[in-house]
Amino acid sequence: MALLDGKVVIVTGGGHGIGKAYCRGIAREGGVAVAADIDEKAAHNAAKAIQDSGGKALGIHVDVAGSASCQSMAEKTLQAFGKIDGLVNNAAIFMSVPAEKGSWQEITEEAWDRIMAVNVKGLWLCSRAVVPAMQERKQGSVVNISSNMAFNGGLTMMHYVVSKAAVVGFSRVLARELGADNIRVNTLAPGATMSEEQPSENALKNYERTASTRILKRIEHPDDLVGTALYLLSDLSTFVTGQTILVNGGAVLH
Repeated sequence: MALLDGKVVIVTGGGHGIGKAYCRGIAREGGVAVAADIDEKAAHNAAKAIQDSGGKALGIHVDVAGSASCQSMAEKTLQAFGKIDGLVNNAAIFMSVPAEKGSWQEITEEAWDRIMAVNVKGLWLCSRAVVPAMQERKQGSVVNISSNMAFNGGLTMMHYVVSKAAVVGFSRVLARELGADNIRVNTLAPGATMSEEQPSENALKNYERTASTRILKRIEHPDDLVGTALYLLSDLSTFVTGQTILVNGGAVLH
């Protein structure tokens, strides 16, 4: 039997990069991948690619910073499949939707608020919309995506780093809140991952520089994160909750 046989999993930010890789992995392991993205075309394209290769998927538009949009995402998933088994809170301002950079004093208030609205509030709104369907069935898994930078800091991106540190605290509290419902909540923290399909020469050099600082000295790719995500979504991790797993080739030891 496949690892996620019949499980319905929503992946926010599922239309691009690492989120798209999570969706492919979920479908490959027999699950139904719901690719939810603010880029509706990308969400539908990600789902269609899975369907064309024989998997089960659905593309949905979502703006995770909006409560009504998150509720609509959950309702459309339930209408299509009747249940929700997993949620990967992956959508964030960073790569596909770029984050403004600058020293901690230079970051604008607007940029700070925008990052927090998506990267932190978005987790809460998506979870609030989706978790009730899990509570009804007394089972489910929530995987929240943090970042390597929450553990080693990151110059010129204080707002992003703070938002990703908040993910860890959010997961720990939610794990305690949902334990009685047999719903697991964990955090996955990627390292710097080459998620662009066509990275610039400068970006490639930065990835190579980062690779040289790791224990495993190579560039991290989206597929490097999929196995850990599948583990946390599957019944292999039925007694794992409130934990943070860093997947970074040994760049930061936690």
